[in-house]
Amino acid sequence: MELRQIQTFLTLAQTQSFSGAARLLGYSQSAVTVQIRQLETELGIRLFDRMGKGVSLTPKGAQFSEYAANIMREINRSKAICTDDGELHNPLHIGVLESLCCYKLPPILRDFRQNHPRVPLRITTASPRELIAMMEANQLDLIYILDRPRHNPEWNKVLEVEESIVFVAPAGYLPVRKEVFCLEELMGYPFYLTEQNENYRKELDDFLESKGMSITPFLEASSTEFIMRVLRENGGISYLPYFAVEKAVAEGSLSLLPVSDFKRVLYRQIFYHKHKWESPEMEHFIQLALQEDPPGTAPAPDASL
Repeated sequence: MELRQIQTFLTLAQTQSFSGAARLLGYSQSAVTVQIRQLETELGIRLFDRMGKGVSLTPKGAQFSEYAANIMREINRSKAICTDDGELHNPLHIGVLESLCCYKLPPILRDFRQNHPRVPLRITTASPRELIAMMEANQLDLIYILDRPRHNPEWNKVLEVEESIVFVAPAGYLPVRKEVFCLEELMGYPFYLTEQNENYRKELDDFLESKGMSITPFLEASSTEFIMRVLRENGGISYLPYFAVEKAVAEGSLSLLPVSDFKRVLYRQIFYHKHKWESPEMEHFIQLALQEDPPGTAPAPDASL
């Protein structure tokens, strides 16, 4: 059994595609096929089920993947120790939701850059669905998303923090001041929302559909910062994570709109694939992210009650 065969096996298990594994490893597709066949012959088991152009692990293959991942993890850790010159320098590619990139990532990156100035950082923003797909294709080292709690035996979750999603409007915008609104009372105002079918927007649309209602937003945009700027300049209502609007609310430019009949929370979560070796660069980034959200951190105010 050769180390390159184990690495090929893990890459194929992650990409679930011979062509995808070949592309990532720099091999021909036939070379990947030969290495997997040799490994299966040596082990005397079938590691993958072939279904059309895709593959999936057999039960025995899934069992072997645990051992294979541990083998490569220890080997990579040994290499890192032997070549350690006291300063991290390997690239780190992070996938992140746009709102988290604007409001939660900067202090982590600031501290990371101060401690590890030689590490080339690359940030990719996309939807949770797209980021998960890229992580599973080994295109990202880590992903940082805001979504419902996600669980998958193929992923390592290193952070999960509850976040309130709130309705906001410019201070003094609504002609009627109330302690609590029902959602239907807000429907006549222009809404500025994130794009349809994406995390918290989808939660809102699904609830409205269940009540026989719908929103046709005045504006849809992927940028939370842009939505807030347009909201402040033009008036209207938006539905955004509390961490994105917290500063504007504290400064008095936006006001929370408590809504009694609709409450949702999502979770900030950081993942990496279990077949991905946790490099020192990943480890240090995770440590800094956890320092930003130490255990016992108070949750955001609940504006829905």
